[in-house]
Amino acid sequence: MSAEDLEKYETEMELTLYREYRDVVGIFKYVVETDRRFYLCNQVDVRARTDSGDVYFEVSMNDVWVWDMYRPARFAKAVKVLTFKDVNVETLNPTDIDQPLD
Repeated sequence: MSAEDLEKYETEMELTLYREYRDVVGIFKYVVETDRRFYLCNQVDVRARTDSGDVYFEVSMNDVWVWDMYRPARFAKAVKVLTFKDVNVETLNPTDIDQPLD
């Protein structure tokens, strides 16, 4: 497989992922962004934890869609993330979601 073929494959995967995101975003309440992933979910709980003086975040989500083009199944019943980095949680407002017309 050439570098050009790989780039074309990844571009097609990203486009497929975007289309899936566009199709499912309306059924979720929250957007959660960590340093490694982007999630859509209907329930989220973020807790700051400490261990030996270090602070980390424990993020628990239910009814989840994961933005990851290499993941074969993007829907998950529950996801837990532990991270020392920032966590961003936004509440989706259905009127803020502009669905592009095909």
